[in-house]
Amino acid sequence: MSIAFVFPGQGAQTIGMGQALAEAYPAARAVFDEVDEALGEKLSDLIWNGEIETLTLTENAQPALMATSMAAMAALRSEGIGLDRAAFVAGHSLGEYSALCAAGALTLSDTARLLRIRGRAMQAAVPVGEGAMAAVLALDAEAAEKVAEAAAQGDICQLANENDPSQNVLSGSKAAIDRAVVLAKEAGAKRALPLPVSAPFHCALMQPAADEMASALKDVKMSDPQVPLVANVLAEGVTDAGRIRELLVEQVTGRVRWLSSVEWMAGQGVTEFWEIGAGKALSGMIRRIAKESTLRAVGTPEDVAAAKEG
Repeated sequence: MSIAFVFPGQGAQTIGMGQALAEAYPAARAVFDEVDEALGEKLSDLIWNGEIETLTLTENAQPALMATSMAAMAALRSEGIGLDRAAFVAGHSLGEYSALCAAGALTLSDTARLLRIRGRAMQAAVPVGEGAMAAVLALDAEAAEKVAEAAAQGDICQLANENDPSQNVLSGSKAAIDRAVVLAKEAGAKRALPLPVSAPFHCALMQPAADEMASALKDVKMSDPQVPLVANVLAEGVTDAGRIRELLVEQVTGRVRWLSSVEWMAGQGVTEFWEIGAGKALSGMIRRIAKESTLRAVGTPEDVAAAKEG
């Protein structure tokens, strides 16, 4: 049996996430304290007591979700469950930073600061209202990509996320995404619906944010991860810190190849996936990709106890 640790992306955030872990495990509490210190603000108070609209802002959601995932990792370590259990780490979009922190490639403080920069840069790259994203259900990636090409008409419209066999996400200018929603339904999509996001992530419109991340990453110490990272844009394992630095920049404008990443891990013998942090969105996707795999969510003290019991 081979295990992969996977880390959620934006959309998994909820008020109160990680609080029970922090109350049950001093090591988990220390994660939130360190993130608060790194950012110079009480992000933990927003996570546990704030308004969901504020938490959902990209600049807050990204470090908050990472902190929750790292608190879960700290709780697991407290129970004697370490990174040595994992053959690979992977994360969905911002979750890739959580995966790198878990694998020892980045410090927790640096990861928090990078995600704050990333969140602000992605939000600032495109004026609010000019970009959009849409989920396309029951069309495969090839068909969704054809829809994006047809909808572009001189604007930006790209396949941004290959989430699972029946769910793909398009990203680009609002006019192009509006056209894509209509074209996707004409192409046989079961549903095509705009997503409640504040910016068009993972498309060429994010180039200003990619440039900013290239600068930010250049100044941060990164080590080779202790286990391979299955990178979003490659959908295969990488262990070289220099290459990972490049891929993190590419990822801002590039496609999140989650479907292919899970298939690659399954092909390498992974039979069990642990979703570490908030929510169970990745587990749902993985269930539709690697149908024979075992899934475990680790986001509460009860989940950690169950993992300890095996």
